[in-house]
Amino acid sequence: MLTAPPTVLPAERAYERLAWTGPGLIAAPDRWPGDPAVVDSWLVAEGRVRDLALHGQRFLRACAEAVPELPAAEIRRFLGAVRHWLPPRGRWFPRIEAYGGAEPRLALWPRPAPEPGPAEVTLWIPPESDPRRRPEVKGPDLPVLARLRERARAVGADDALLHDGDGTVLETAHSALVWWRGDTLCAPDDGLPVLPSITRSHLERLAGCWRCPVRRERVSLAELPELETWTLNALHGLRPVRAWADADGRSTPAKVSVRAAEWRQAVRHRAVLPALHLWEQPCAR
Repeated sequence: MLTAPPTVLPAERAYERLAWTGPGLIAAPDRWPGDPAVVDSWLVAEGRVRDLALHGQRFLRACAEAVPELPAAEIRRFLGAVRHWLPPRGRWFPRIEAYGGAEPRLALWPRPAPEPGPAEVTLWIPPESDPRRRPEVKGPDLPVLARLRERARAVGADDALLHDGDGTVLETAHSALVWWRGDTLCAPDDGLPVLPSITRSHLERLAGCWRCPVRRERVSLAELPELETWTLNALHGLRPVRAWADADGRSTPAKVSVRAAEWRQAVRHRAVLPALHLWEQPCAR
């Protein structure tokens, strides 16, 4: 049984799921029940992580909606064990999982982090609207989102843009979106079906520290390519959109400004705390 991490995570354990038993984490059985109902993940670099508590809170909220048979108190004990288990060395992208059904379960998948991606991204605009069934829960739609990203990569893009049937932009298959109108940072309207983004919340807190106005709004597919746009996720942080690819793969340049580099560095380094730290550092004004 594993209740705390080894000093260095052995390579042979890198892709081995660990099942939560109540007292601790143990190697998961070979037969595992289907796809998870809820997942969450974050970057751990040399034992340090950003907004870990917020990832836990999002996981708790999603489980209450998608796997109500899992008691909140049990999930909190699991999250505490995960926090103490996180490796203190190397770059990791651990994933926590909740499984529903007759025997609901919790698991930790301690994955090594992929190599850092490009500093800027190209987004593919698919012809069809958002195919997700439960856009506000991370987990049930991962297979369909993975297929969308593969289609994007087939035309030379990095990810796929999600939009509704009216042409309102939502987010990407694997990232949140923000855009700029002059000096105002804009994010999707609160009424839109998007995943609650921890990295976007982090960016908005940073904007508050810098006294930068933030606005929630709706933006159309026709308008967004004319605006400076950034993607946000826990693995890659902030990445400006450098180009847009249409349904046939034809690419057009996007608007990119020098401010992206400053904000990217701030998102990367502000309040990245040891994994056992539970509190957010105050803004540096």
